Amino acid sequence: MTVNLIFKIAAVGILVSVLGQVLKHSGREDQAFLTSLAGLILVLFWILPYIQQLFETIKSLFAL
Repeated sequence: MTVNLIFKIAAVGILVSVLGQVLKHSGREDQAFLTSLAGLILVLFWILPYIQQLFETIKSLFAL
């Protein structure tokens, strides 16, 4: 995992947090929820290859 990915995840987290607070204070809780959900899905798509690589490494380690 590169440091660049960690910084991207942190930037998405900060952006989603700020947008969520702004939307909640303006009375748009549903859009704030959708913004949080979109940020979560984006980060999951970035991390998914690393999770797959982890499972492949564990599989080869135990030779299953």
